[in-house]
Amino acid sequence: MLDVLILVDSIAIIILTLLQSGKSAGVSSAFAGGNGGLNLFSNTKERGPEKVIAMATLVAGILFFILVIIKLIVG
Repeated sequence: MLDVLILVDSIAIIILTLLQSGKSAGVSSAFAGGNGGLNLFSNTKERGPEKVIAMATLVAGILFFILVIIKLIVG
């Protein structure tokens, strides 16, 4: 039963991650050193549906972590 929950949660994480919009100019500009490169510490605020998807992804990730820890403890 726990394996099924982990599988469903991992599929949910994949889908939620794919639904998120891109927040950077791209990986190539990060390596090329362009002005619009990847800024990990930028102040970007999600609004509306983007915020809901971001929060759902965070919750699914935390749930995945908890389920895996429980699986390791139970055996």
